[in-house]
Amino acid sequence: MNVNESAENYLETILILSKSHPVVRSVDIAEELGFKKSSVSVAMKNLRMKEHITVTKEGFIYLTESGKAIADMIYERHELLTDWLVRLGVDPKIAAEDACRMEHVISKESFEAIKRHVK
Repeated sequence: MNVNESAENYLETILILSKSHPVVRSVDIAEELGFKKSSVSVAMKNLRMKEHITVTKEGFIYLTESGKAIADMIYERHELLTDWLVRLGVDPKIAAEDACRMEHVISKESFEAIKRHVK
């Protein structure tokens, strides 16, 4: 499950969009992240080659089991770290931005310790 930060962000975005959109397309991801559609297309090709997503002939993007596992892990980290920072008194916007950076570099051990402490 070793993927880079960019791939993790794309997978997390697909997960988030799938909760509010009937289907997820490259254009939805580009809009959400503020990226060019061409950049998203290259990323989707890489994720498809690593078998983290499938893309239908209509262009609908779905997470595979491995892609969903990564997206769920990153999303859980993002949500918990954001909430924790807000509870510590950090402005919600800054907390979300910091959590977005932290979620990719924190070790599993440290995250689990924070998770136990917060809950």
